[in-house]
Amino acid sequence: MSWLPDDFVHPVHVPVPGTALHLRPIREADTPIDYPAVMGSRERLWEIFGPAWGWPAKTMTYEEDRADLLRHEKEIAAHQSFNYALLNEEETALLGCVYIDPPERTGSDADISWWVVDDLVGGEEERALDALVPRWIGADWPFRRPRYLGRDITWQDWLALPPAS
Repeated sequence: MSWLPDDFVHPVHVPVPGTALHLRPIREADTPIDYPAVMGSRERLWEIFGPAWGWPAKTMTYEEDRADLLRHEKEIAAHQSFNYALLNEEETALLGCVYIDPPERTGSDADISWWVVDDLVGGEEERALDALVPRWIGADWPFRRPRYLGRDITWQDWLALPPAS
């Protein structure tokens, strides 16, 4: 059974209220703005995602990032999982990402997480994204039990859950 209804159409442009930012599905072509965003915030991102995903590696190359974004682009097209880039209006800067994935652990029908670049931590853009994501998921996605990793469950507690079947 698919984790999404066959007729589900994923959003392609999501404004972040109160900011000049928006979300859209990430693409391989975003590598020139994704790589500096990820590597510029790598230490903090590793603290968040490293234990669960082994990402982003200290030695991640531009080409490895490009291959990762191509994989995400293909997964989005196949509705296997979703990575939304947080972008400025002109799409000249990637400022974070939102991940919407099928559950890897029991207890939910989707695992959702997100991050912003170090420069936005604690600022109005991060607060706006934090407020948007649960509302957006509730309004535009077909989940009944979404789980917000690092928000309503710690990453450590999530890793301790049994794998989803």
